[in-house]
Amino acid sequence: MSVPEALTIPAGRVDDRLREVLEGYRKEWAELDPLFDETIELLSTLVLAGGKRVRPAMAYWGFVAGNGDVSGPEIANLGAGLELLQAFALFHDDVMDGSPTRRGVPTAHVQAIANHEQGNWGGEARRYGEAVAILAGDVSLVLSDVLLADVNADVRRLWNDLRIEVNLGQFLDVVGTARGDVPLATAERIVEYKTARYTIVRPLQMGAALAGRNDLEESLGRIGTPLGVAFQLRDDLLGAFGSPDVTGKPVGDDLREGKPTPLLARAREAASTSQLNLLGLVGTNLTSDQVAAVQTIFIDTGAREAIEKQIDQLTEEALDAIARTPMSGEATHHLTELATFLASRTS
Repeated sequence: MSVPEALTIPAGRVDDRLREVLEGYRKEWAELDPLFDETIELLSTLVLAGGKRVRPAMAYWGFVAGNGDVSGPEIANLGAGLELLQAFALFHDDVMDGSPTRRGVPTAHVQAIANHEQGNWGGEARRYGEAVAILAGDVSLVLSDVLLADVNADVRRLWNDLRIEVNLGQFLDVVGTARGDVPLATAERIVEYKTARYTIVRPLQMGAALAGRNDLEESLGRIGTPLGVAFQLRDDLLGAFGSPDVTGKPVGDDLREGKPTPLLARAREAASTSQLNLLGLVGTNLTSDQVAAVQTIFIDTGAREAIEKQIDQLTEEALDAIARTPMSGEATHHLTELATFLASRTS
């Protein structure tokens, strides 16, 4: 599936701004100590390695919906800030999950561990690698806030909400992963806080608020909430069934980590005793055969079909809300394009 203009148009401007910001700090910090260059290198490797740039795109089209002037620097700063915040979340998320790869390459903490071992440095390699990744994430978080230093009060309020919500969602995710057997209602709450609000709702609303149109906040929320949930449900299906060559991560990783997804919760609700016993292995180091068996349970219990139907229903709800929201034809066209793409994507 080709990437739509709704993503590529804002992505180019955001990437240019990110390069400008990171190179500026690279020069500034190199004068203090050459070692600081390693931090910028970690940030640049992750931030500029690709990704869908969904959050900047949502902010951009929210800004267009509010009749904002896209030729100015404000929307590029907002998009770059959102990507730096996402980098912070990914650095920390990869440490918490023990993820070996990100976008097809070794994660920051894995790279740092290898550097420690190759250099025969002091201390424990694992602790070193995780510390480096966490600190790189912290730097990215601060830089994201720097880029939003001059935004208006409405954007700042939404920015604060976004950062609190994503951390609350991550907390529920971590606790749910550890305890296991998370009920469907909790799994859906994790989706709403960790993804829907963070990825779609708040960026859309922040874009409009940046254009001075906080009156669109409620309408954009009606677009963003179902679309954000559909986006994450698709991600859950890709994590369980997607091709590693396309998604950039090993198939079954979410199952091995024990991620408390609505897909898993639905399967548990409908599973037989023998199927529940096998689902009890989710969260352990599943073999390829066990991953395949869990996939079969997702299909046989109707969990996969139910999630697919839910994605379709949520997408229709989002599309209907887009059509009913008074905004420019350009914003309506590209948000419609985005909604269709995000709900049916293969990576």
